[in-house]
Amino acid sequence: MTSSSIKEALAECIAFTINNEIDWTRDTSSPWGIHENDMPPWNRLLGPVWPRGGVSGAVVINGERLISWGDSQRPDLTFSVAKTYLSLLCGLAFDAGLIRDIDECVVISLPDIGFESKHNKSITWRHLLQQTSEWSGVCCGVPDQADHYRYLSFQDSSYRSSFRKGTKRQMHEPGTYWEYNDVRINQLSLALLHLFRQPLDEVFEQRILKPIGCSCDWDWAPYFDAFIDIDGITMPTLPGGSHWGGGVRISSQDQVLIGQLLLQRGRWRGEALISEDWIDLMLTPSRLAPYYGFLTWLNTDGILFPRLPESSLFAIGAGGSYTWIDPELNAVTVIRWINPPKVETFMVRLREVLASQ
Repeated sequence: MTSSSIKEALAECIAFTINNEIDWTRDTSSPWGIHENDMPPWNRLLGPVWPRGGVSGAVVINGERLISWGDSQRPDLTFSVAKTYLSLLCGLAFDAGLIRDIDECVVISLPDIGFESKHNKSITWRHLLQQTSEWSGVCCGVPDQADHYRYLSFQDSSYRSSFRKGTKRQMHEPGTYWEYNDVRINQLSLALLHLFRQPLDEVFEQRILKPIGCSCDWDWAPYFDAFIDIDGITMPTLPGGSHWGGGVRISSQDQVLIGQLLLQRGRWRGEALISEDWIDLMLTPSRLAPYYGFLTWLNTDGILFPRLPESSLFAIGAGGSYTWIDPELNAVTVIRWINPPKVETFMVRLREVLASQ
């Protein structure tokens, strides 16, 4: 393709995203988010939310920014994209020896924070990171039951049930059942807070965001009452999403830099911010959910997006928030507030343009 035809094709891709914006309200005049589908009393906000912007995005290829659109510098909620950021924080803990072994039971290094029961004491870091922990309890004011019988569109039909989400079910042994569950991720965040003994947003900013050149215009908000005392200092337990409000608010332009760090296998300008050993662990398919690594989405066997390469990996959040890493093209794409059923079509079209350069 000629330079002019590439520009035209990119413009068409951008127009497609703008014409397929998700139908979520842009303000906070009424409740919005996944919590609306929860059973009472969990169908309410526990933390702050903010008005959202319109569709925005950014593309980096071969380490160079190709294009951005919309208000790509506007911080917006990422929802469960924050889970992948928690995985990066786990990588920092792993590299520093704070997590000695991902198959070690969490209770061994962190007694008295919710892993002491007969059921929970066999939960390992791997279980938490792969969403197979079956942790049972209350974290940040919400019980794990709130996400029982929660199913995603591409899950195997054997996981589906006629029970309403939030209906209490029989628990399985840790490591034997996969369930996308935000409460358990918040429990992982609490465990990380006890490991670092420092607010996780500070660790993330100091060890990840600043070294890769992200802006200062971001935040990671807790629920209103999710604070604990460590070493005499009050610190927030940060949620791994915005299911009940709070979570990471960051711009598309900063998100694409985080995606570039993953594409570069944890290295930035010759320095290893995250070890390659950890990146390998993050991107290893779970036995029970081959489309999932360590809080990172994989395209194993094309399960997520059949028309994209199996090597693709993603950080995905509600509301049409995607960070897409394409190792084959050495490209990172961030798209925000797109209607999820339309995102694969956009990605396929964009990939055709990128591959033609």
